[in-house]
Amino acid sequence: MNATIPSALLRAQRTQPCRLEHYAKQSPFSAPGRHSARFDVLPSDPAGVARTVQTLLIYEHAAKPFHGYKIPEARRAESHIRPMEKILDAMLALDDRPLSVARAPEKRLVGICRHYMLLSIAILRHHGVPARGRGGFGTYFNPGKFEDHWVCEYWKADDGRWALLDSQLDEVFIRNLGIGFDIHDVPRDQFLTASDAWRRCRSGELDPNLFGIEFAQLRGLWFIAGNLIRDLATLNSREVLPWDVWGAQPGPNAMLSDAELDLFDEIALLTADPDANFDAINRRFAEDAKLGLPESVFNALRQRQEKMFDG
Repeated sequence: MNATIPSALLRAQRTQPCRLEHYAKQSPFSAPGRHSARFDVLPSDPAGVARTVQTLLIYEHAAKPFHGYKIPEARRAESHIRPMEKILDAMLALDDRPLSVARAPEKRLVGICRHYMLLSIAILRHHGVPARGRGGFGTYFNPGKFEDHWVCEYWKADDGRWALLDSQLDEVFIRNLGIGFDIHDVPRDQFLTASDAWRRCRSGELDPNLFGIEFAQLRGLWFIAGNLIRDLATLNSREVLPWDVWGAQPGPNAMLSDAELDLFDEIALLTADPDANFDAINRRFAEDAKLGLPESVFNALRQRQEKMFDG
């Protein structure tokens, strides 16, 4: 671990000690395991973390149009890998040089936004910087729509606040999407957490049919509800895949009952302020079998049940 970083964590701990200490520790999903020493030489600042992550991963659905690399079908399985240790196994099988060395597009691991998020928080946590994943919706991919997305939220110690880091937005993304904001401190009106999205749709401020995945025609309040549960899991250091389904998550185009609406209203209120509701979030996740993460989940893309750490 970089010995210069804990001072930032110590400053932060004066404000929210148990919360920040919790998010500075690796989770079962973010832990690099036997590859931990490879993180020692990596940068700990958000800009350096983003640059590193961008040269180790390639976004599955933009590889050909943005980088000119057509992903072989056999390699698409890489985007289904959940734990960081296995992600690093696959990454180093492609190129075993130090992680600080930039890879050509064909030598980068195939992933989606969740992998950029997970690798970012893993590096930050390795250096003692509190970081967590957040599930929600980005406004910057498809004008007028709120697209399913995952980002890293890290503790900005000098400002005493959490900030959003979107490591997926490399120079090519920024150019092609016309991104005009700081990707290391994404404005909160550009990325809405699942809680933000749910509460604003329930109040009538926004249309739930604008939220989801446009190219797959998966949109609506049921989709936001699924992201609420996955965001709850992620805040409990269970950084699942965006298509992992279990328990209380409704199926496609499901009409939600009053009881379900009440449950999701409750989860949205809890996750609106994860620090103030830290204990309640942990307790709710641990005690409700419909919310807690089981040993196996349904992979909605592969249409099969999978154990958490098999893939």
